[in-house]
Amino acid sequence: MDLDFTDEQEMLRDLARGLCSSACALETVRSLEDDPVGYSTDFWAQLGAADLIGLTLPEQFGGSAMTALEAAVVAEELGRGVAPSPHFVSATLAAGVLLKAGATEQQQAWLPGIATGKTILSVAWLEPNGGFGAKGIRTTAVPADDGTDDFVLDGTKWHSPYASSAERLVVPARTGDGPTDIDLFLVDPTGDGVTLTQMFSIASDTQYEVKLDGVRMGPEDRIGTGGAGWAAFEATMLEGLVLLAAQAVGGAQYALDITVQYAKDREQFDKPLGAFQAISHYLADASTAVNGARTLVYEAAWALANGRDISSLAPMAKLFACQTFRDVTAMGEQVFGGVGFTLEYDIQLYFRRAKQLQISWYDDAFLSELIAVQVLDQPA
Repeated sequence: MDLDFTDEQEMLRDLARGLCSSACALETVRSLEDDPVGYSTDFWAQLGAADLIGLTLPEQFGGSAMTALEAAVVAEELGRGVAPSPHFVSATLAAGVLLKAGATEQQQAWLPGIATGKTILSVAWLEPNGGFGAKGIRTTAVPADDGTDDFVLDGTKWHSPYASSAERLVVPARTGDGPTDIDLFLVDPTGDGVTLTQMFSIASDTQYEVKLDGVRMGPEDRIGTGGAGWAAFEATMLEGLVLLAAQAVGGAQYALDITVQYAKDREQFDKPLGAFQAISHYLADASTAVNGARTLVYEAAWALANGRDISSLAPMAKLFACQTFRDVTAMGEQVFGGVGFTLEYDIQLYFRRAKQLQISWYDDAFLSELIAVQVLDQPA
């Protein structure tokens, strides 16, 4: 397996890292915590101008038609800078379900704007105490009683990222009693019957509760044909896990780098912290884990780019990478000591982001179940 990046991939890495450093430095990230918008519009515009938003979208929709490997390179840099943006929810999730299940008219209407960043879509998926699977979808979409082909949506969604900035929200809603009788709808967050309330998280990122009270949807607002929604959503989420894992690796690497530097600079008992065997072993173990996570992530990205099965690799990558991110930042907090928990130090920022990423977009328990199914259902 060739683990070297191509010249083009190295250029992408440098471009993404440079934009994060110049347009979304950590001072900017801090200033956007608990902000109602939650991302830098200047940074988002620069990502669009550099063609870093629609990386994997087809050229016919204004994308660059690159592979999951290039997308993982960029995602790793976004994670390294913990750069807040609607990139994942808009260009990966929303665009992904439109590509897989959307009608031609819907694809033409939304994907070109998503590719450039001029249009933002988000996802309103999770529900209170609902979990990550299809059983957790209790929002209903029932036919209107006036003889039209419209639907009426009722329910509550939690943790919708950047919902206040989105032109549409991709909303899974139950249309029948079967386990996967779930369709996807494009809901206008400013429409009648929709109420947004900001929620607050460990990471202080921007999330919203979305209440749907008698929200009327025309047939053109349903993504694709009836019954196709949930399968498209799950398939898109599986692919998205690879990029989330790449973000975790980027964050873990930066957290390790600043911890190593602190261990070199900070002295106790007339020698650097890193000279103490216990701390040097912590750092060695962390370096091993980060490199292992990166290898697993790029194996998953390579498999996805080459049309191979990722039903095990993708959940493995997110499970291991997010656990590594969490463990490395927790170790970093110990090396920094008490000052590591103060706001002026970067390690606390990464510590909080690591835990938020670990419990979002499929948590450890759900990922373990997905992996177990692949392991146990294989023929002996």
